Amino acid sequence: MLKGYNLIGFKESAKGDKHLTAYSPVQQEYLPETFCIATSNEVNDAVALAVTAFEEYRHCTAEQKAVFLETIATEIVALGDDLINRAMQETGLPEARLLGERGRTTGQLKLFADQLREGSWVEAVIDEALPERKPLPRADLRKMLVPLGPVVVFGASNFPFAFSTAGGDTASALAAGNPVIVKAHESHLGTNEMMATVIKNAAIKCNMPEGVFSFLIGEGPITGMQLVKHPGIKAIGFTGSFKAGMAIYKAAINEREVPIPVYAEMSSINPVLILPQQIKAASGALAAQLAGSITLGVGQFCTNPGLIFLINDENTEAFITELKEKLAAAPAGIMLNKNICNNYYQTKNKAANENGVTVLYEGENVSIAAKGSAALLKVIAADFIKNPQLQNEIFGPASLIILCADQLEMLKALQSLHGQLTGTVMGNSDDLNNFQNCIIELSLKVGRLIYNAVPTGVEVCHAMVHGGPFPATTDARSTSVGADAIKRFARPFCWQDCPQGLLPLALKDDNPLKIMRKINGEFRR
Repeated sequence: MLKGYNLIGFKESAKGDKHLTAYSPVQQEYLPETFCIATSNEVNDAVALAVTAFEEYRHCTAEQKAVFLETIATEIVALGDDLINRAMQETGLPEARLLGERGRTTGQLKLFADQLREGSWVEAVIDEALPERKPLPRADLRKMLVPLGPVVVFGASNFPFAFSTAGGDTASALAAGNPVIVKAHESHLGTNEMMATVIKNAAIKCNMPEGVFSFLIGEGPITGMQLVKHPGIKAIGFTGSFKAGMAIYKAAINEREVPIPVYAEMSSINPVLILPQQIKAASGALAAQLAGSITLGVGQFCTNPGLIFLINDENTEAFITELKEKLAAAPAGIMLNKNICNNYYQTKNKAANENGVTVLYEGENVSIAAKGSAALLKVIAADFIKNPQLQNEIFGPASLIILCADQLEMLKALQSLHGQLTGTVMGNSDDLNNFQNCIIELSLKVGRLIYNAVPTGVEVCHAMVHGGPFPATTDARSTSVGADAIKRFARPFCWQDCPQGLLPLALKDDNPLKIMRKINGEFRR
């Protein structure tokens, strides 16, 4: 049974007199449970506990942290159908999608556990002393990554498991040795409470320090900003809108005495280049593949293909007609919440009214039923280049075709692009050779370049990069998905002439962890 509390360390807390309720886009009504908004004192208490917990948690062994993460995964699975059913009510996402997302969530927890046991992620580097070096001797220098301190994670609306309370930001921050405070997303408060409770239970079972995890309920401009500006917080993980992400980023940089890193994934429209020979050879298959990607999850993926670049030749119009037909055949779907649904239609209509934009297909407005219907817009490249408003994200099942007169105009349109999470190229071998200049330009704008596949779908693995140049993220040097996500919440630290007995295990001469290290410029295990 849901209780509507905040979690301050291991203690349930509900001291405030203001409450939130979760809206069900399925039932089109507010769910009965109320959730207590955290008071300012409760926020401060959570941070104080996290600061204290950090002193112990940062010294936990890799094995202790790995077992903690695996126990969280086990506890999530033990929630069974109750978790899936609650998330379905709060998000409108179908059961199959949520079952898959639960598997991804537990999988990434286990990935970080495996990474901790292997150990090389700390990037241990040793430059041994050279006392006889002339004209000056070299000290013994040893470097590795160490945790930052308490991390705040903002839950995302479109992934109630994988990017929320027990999602990738939380898992990677905990793996790196940092306590985590989650600011719950207002759209799935019940799902958050269930997930947070299993993290607390896992922490108790694994003898973790109290304060290693807390969660707080509240509205972003108040509760969220108090956390962002609190001097005890050392880093932020965020997935959401450009407006909210930039508000957090600016506050963390400009409104704190000590600025902190913000890893915000904010806005991406994921350009797709469909090249001429590929269209000529497989127009129908391309249209079906692309329509499926545009409408997958009612377009509510951060990798949704929002821009389609085409060369205008004798095959283009037939391809566009096939794409329209495929989109028209896709049924409207329930969107995550009322605000997202209403914003989808508003931003789509705004884009449709921009200079030079033509509406090629537009489904019925069914926002009254919290549903989003597909849309396809078109603009010529010259108008796209002149109007940066056409690069605003339309979060939903819509895409904009940019019609280019020739390869040079496609190149110029790509040069005008903002930063993106992904870029996709669909072409045969001749296309890929002939359009190398366009492909190279696209690669400069994205974090991941995809060949002959749609961008929707992100593998949780060691090689994945889910990040990109601004405004896709606030830091293109990082990824929020995959094993390297752990490095966002760590910093390099160097020991000089430190006695062996005081060095961390990763830097001792005998390498008791058997990890890969760079010693005097050479990698060794």
